[in-house]
Amino acid sequence: MSVESAEAEGTTQRLDRWLWFARFFKTRTLAAKFVSDGNVRITRGDNTQRADKAATAIRPGDIIVFTRNDRTRIVTVLKCGNRRGPATEAQELYDDQSPPVIKTEATPVPFEREKGTGRPTKKDRRAISALRAQD
Repeated sequence: MSVESAEAEGTTQRLDRWLWFARFFKTRTLAAKFVSDGNVRITRGDNTQRADKAATAIRPGDIIVFTRNDRTRIVTVLKCGNRRGPATEAQELYDDQSPPVIKTEATPVPFEREKGTGRPTKKDRRAISALRAQD
């Protein structure tokens, strides 16, 4: 099947549109910029290539790999989208094979002070002023 006949049958779709339909990006413009920056790899059969154009055609069976927000996403395209619908409809477009997210403990506050050990209180300020006045 040639690319032209596949597009006529609706079995291929632009990568940026598909990422937007599948709700990986809020806008199609963000998806297009992400793809054109070279952040997406497409595997079709045994051939893996970097997608450098937003208009790269994808079709069911392709595996898309990209990293966003410190999370690696590996998705298999199940079908092409017709519209950007609700999340349940978007999840039918792909099979997520991403590694599970490792939950870490809450990030500690970089520096915690005990009460009264930071900025001087009004009482401390008066005591310091009194000491300076004695000099």
